[in-house]
Amino acid sequence: MINQEKYSENRRQGKELDHQLRVYSDITQLIASPQNPTPLVRLNRINPDKDFQIYIKLERYNPFGSVKDRIVYEMLKALEVRDRTVVEPSSGNTGIALACVANALGIPVEIAVPERIPDEKKVMLKFLGAKVTEADDALCPLFPTEGARGLVNALIKSPATKNSYVSPNQYENELNVQAHYQTTGPEIWKQTQGKIDYFFAGFGTCGTITGVGRYLKEQNPKIKIIGVEPSSPNHKLPGMKRITGLDEEFIPKILDRSLIDDIVSVTDEEGYRTAIKLARKDGIPVGPTTGAILCIALNYAKLNRGLAVVISPDDAFKYASYYKVILETGFREIKEKEYDLCGLVCPLSKIKAIELLDNLGEGETARVILGDSESLKSVVQELKTRGIKPGFEQESESRFILTITI
Repeated sequence: MINQEKYSENRRQGKELDHQLRVYSDITQLIASPQNPTPLVRLNRINPDKDFQIYIKLERYNPFGSVKDRIVYEMLKALEVRDRTVVEPSSGNTGIALACVANALGIPVEIAVPERIPDEKKVMLKFLGAKVTEADDALCPLFPTEGARGLVNALIKSPATKNSYVSPNQYENELNVQAHYQTTGPEIWKQTQGKIDYFFAGFGTCGTITGVGRYLKEQNPKIKIIGVEPSSPNHKLPGMKRITGLDEEFIPKILDRSLIDDIVSVTDEEGYRTAIKLARKDGIPVGPTTGAILCIALNYAKLNRGLAVVISPDDAFKYASYYKVILETGFREIKEKEYDLCGLVCPLSKIKAIELLDNLGEGETARVILGDSESLKSVVQELKTRGIKPGFEQESESRFILTITI
């Protein structure tokens, strides 16, 4: 057997393990590498265009089920944990991988998650023994000080707790990029025999698109790197982030925008529809984020030629509860009404907002956009009296968005 010290040295030096026998000294040795890549599968029935071949890279075949497995091991082994607890904000996949690796290394871990992530991910985190704290926020918060990210920042910076916690900070950790530069990028280049023309990935922490994009551009500068983002900041595509329109301070610091050739937005419905279609056409069950990325690749296929690779961060099974609702409601669940009341001041803004709320049906969601803090306070107070807890985001000093579900 290979001991941990020798394995770590082998990984550092790029030496190969014997993956034919598939006997390992611990679970972390199953994490994908150029010698043990995740599969690359051609899409056939969902993509009838023979001049634009699309291959999907199935990151679900990592041992903990997602693309985040790659970065967690690298970040954790470089972290000076000592007798502290590792804490990290996550929409689920990083948290699951972190809990698994931490368990294998005997390190305590706490994960802060948005309330809106699928129940399946929350159950898995608790199953793994991680302490889970839920934050009332969007799936991908705008500010580093809000929601799950805010909870973690408070723990690692507060004088009362900073000596008890340490965070890998995937949003700013360059090892997030390096993991993909050293593994995912080389795997794709080798698996396509250098024939790749397009690489499609979503914006999240931005480690994947930066690391893979950097490696592929170094091999062939003509390769196009396409970034996919949600069409709305308030979306239901876990792990994705809308960067268009964001102030520079809110964009993940590890993103290298010089690598990106195009940024394309996709709606929630397009993402979910494409994911369901892929499962029914090609028999590949993927999460909604994969569906969103693939949707854009399929649109590219209509106007371009070449060979494309789509990153698939995880599988469908972590989102069974999401898919259940959508299949039962016919996509009504992810359709949101939007009302821009920025042109109104209080009390007219409050009166109009109440009128809109009264017209919402049960289970419907609305985004109400307000233009001043007084309107925001009055509408939030009205919601509070009705027992409604809205989602909140601030796009600027004069643009506040409340997401309300009846």
